[in-house]
Amino acid sequence: MSTAEHTPTDSAPDAQKWVDVQNSPDFAQLKHRLRSFVFPVSGLFLAWYLIYVLLADYAHGFMSTKVVGNINVGLILGLLQFVSTFVITTLYVRHANKNLDPLAEKLRHELEGDAS
Repeated sequence: MSTAEHTPTDSAPDAQKWVDVQNSPDFAQLKHRLRSFVFPVSGLFLAWYLIYVLLADYAHGFMSTKVVGNINVGLILGLLQFVSTFVITTLYVRHANKNLDPLAEKLRHELEGDAS
């Protein structure tokens, strides 16, 4: 038997269970919670990145303004791109732990038929 083949077992959820969970209010709530975080934050980050790129391309004088020694505005804004990525990651992990994971775990238990 190849690794691509799968033999259904008694513990595997059937297709109707998947459909039932997908149509459940809990699943709709899970999608809403995920999308209400991911879409706005992605939009904000993309806007922030676009502003950085546009400033780098069209505002050479501003971006080359010295702040301290040889450190200029462009370098600071570039480094803040990395900082914002780590901040977004941290915020997402907190959001997922608090709002997504408990509901996803509940749905997983419903699918797998766990009694716990």
